[in-house]
Amino acid sequence: MIRVVVLGTTAALPTKRSHSSCIAVRYGGDYLFDCCEGCQRQMMKHGISPMRVNAVFVTHLHADHFLGLFGLVQTMGLQGRTQPLLIVGPKGTKELFSTVFSLKPLRPAFPIAYKEISRAGAVYRNELFSVKAFPVKHTAKAYGYVLDAHSYRRFDEAKAKSLGVRGRMFTELQEKGAVTVDGKKIKYADVTYLQSGKKLVYTGDTAPCPAIARNAAGADLLVHESSFHSDQKELAAEKLHATAAQAAKAAASAKVKKLMLIHFSNRYEDKRPLLEEAKKVFDQTILAEEGLEVII
Repeated sequence: MIRVVVLGTTAALPTKRSHSSCIAVRYGGDYLFDCCEGCQRQMMKHGISPMRVNAVFVTHLHADHFLGLFGLVQTMGLQGRTQPLLIVGPKGTKELFSTVFSLKPLRPAFPIAYKEISRAGAVYRNELFSVKAFPVKHTAKAYGYVLDAHSYRRFDEAKAKSLGVRGRMFTELQEKGAVTVDGKKIKYADVTYLQSGKKLVYTGDTAPCPAIARNAAGADLLVHESSFHSDQKELAAEKLHATAAQAAKAAASAKVKKLMLIHFSNRYEDKRPLLEEAKKVFDQTILAEEGLEVII
C-alpha cells in the first residue's frame, strides 16, 4: 500500500491554520513532494521521521516549495544521519541548494545528491517504484511527477489449495519456486498472478495543460493544484494557476480514480465552494487537509 500524507495545503502564503503545499509518500521509505516552510514540524506531528526520507522531489524553485529543506537537513544532521539525501528538481536546483549548504552554519553533516531535470522522463527508480517528471505550465520552469509502483506477483491461495498445496508447502513454494503434489510439479507461477502497481500524480503549481491528463491517465490518485474558484478564472490564468473546475476537468479527462485538490489561495477560509464546483465535473474529488492520509 502507498500512503499519501498531506503536510501542507495552501498556496504561497501560509496561514495560522495551514502550511504551504507539501505531501509525503510512504512506500518502502518516505519521500517528500515539495518541502514547505515548517515541513519538518508537520512531519513530526504526523509520525514521519526525517531519517526515513530518501528523496525530495521539488516541482519548481518558488520559495514556498522548498524553504523547509534547509531546516529539515539540519535536523537530519543533528539526529546523526549519514546516508545521502537525494534532491530532485528543475535546472538551477543544484546551484541553489549547494550555494546555501556551502555556508558553514548550514553545511550538511551527510552527503546531498542532486538530480536536475532537463527533459521529461525518469528521474528516480528503486525496487518498488519509479518516478518520472513531466513539464507543466507555470511562471517558473516547473514539473509534475508521476510515481508508478512496479507490478508484482500476488499469491492466489484458493488456486494453490485447489491444486493440493497445503501447510508448509506454501513456504516451500515461495522459497524454492515449485513443489511436487501427488507426483505433479506445481510452479510458483501456477498459483500467482501479476498485480498492476498503483499510480500517483502530483502536479505542483500549474495552469491547465494537456500534459497533465496525458501523464495522469488511469492514475489511482491525482493531486492537482486548485488555487482558485472559477469566479477568479481570469486571475488564475494571469498567475498561471488552476481553478478547482479545471483540476476536475483534467481528472475526468485522465479517467483517474480519485482527485485531491491542493494549493488553495489563502483567500478561501471556507474551501467548500472549491470542492462543490469540482464535484460537479468529477465526483470522486476530495480536499487536501493537513494530516489527511490517503491509501492507494
